[in-house]
Amino acid sequence: MQFGFPLLPERVILRKFVSKNSTMEYQFNYNNELQGKIALVTGGTKGAGKAIAERLLQAGATVIITARNAPEEENSNLHFIPSDLSKAEGTQKVISEVLSTYGRLDILVNNLGSSSTPAGGFAALNDEDWESTLQANLLAPVRLDRGFLPQMIERKSGVIIHIASIQGKLPLYDSTLPYAASKAGLRNYSKSLSNEVTPKGIRVLTVSPGWINTTASEAWLGEIARNANSTVEEAQQSVMDALGGIPFGRPAEPKEVAEFVGFLVSPRAGYLTGTEFIIDGGTVPTI
Repeated sequence: MQFGFPLLPERVILRKFVSKNSTMEYQFNYNNELQGKIALVTGGTKGAGKAIAERLLQAGATVIITARNAPEEENSNLHFIPSDLSKAEGTQKVISEVLSTYGRLDILVNNLGSSSTPAGGFAALNDEDWESTLQANLLAPVRLDRGFLPQMIERKSGVIIHIASIQGKLPLYDSTLPYAASKAGLRNYSKSLSNEVTPKGIRVLTVSPGWINTTASEAWLGEIARNANSTVEEAQQSVMDALGGIPFGRPAEPKEVAEFVGFLVSPRAGYLTGTEFIIDGGTVPTI
């Protein structure tokens, strides 16, 4: 299953947009629509980040990925920069290497997400738990945006995607309180940033996934099943119940999130900015 538009071999669509004063024509080649674009995906070595990087590469972009650890499966078509983005010097390393190597950045996907705090609610958390989570999930995107925006503004062109989470709206206070708070802050910041830089030619968007079926989540389900002496299927259902249910009946696949991000950064989404898109299979019970 995929979101957005299917990729068809050598398919080109010509669309006409008629306004009061003029007619504009846009030509979209779905196979190479990002040809010539330079893209950076943080947390791009696994899970949704890996899928997003591969999707942008498929569309013709030059793709840089960054994470603390190298990808398990090396892809020579992806430029990997090892870095700890939870530290200011880590973000500066990435900014400097990208700009010195490529001279610019067209697409920034702030995908990195980190939640390693203990369960137990507010009393189980200390300052270090809060600070490390805020650094990775909120301040890392802020620093990267600040580093890459000047050259985007100069060229009046660029797209920034912030990968937030439905926990920004549905916090799980007993297990991921700092993570939920940091993603709520990221959503608010993203909207504010879009208001500032959209008039300067930069599109800024937020994507808030629900539960994504990654290798890490599969291992987590296996641990839950072992501890509860249950099956993996029963463990998955218990997690969905804790979320209040997923009407679609399963978590998202990384490629489903990646397909939508691929659409958002493309010329096909050229009028979209300042908006949050939720990909959760219907989990969030409000509109």
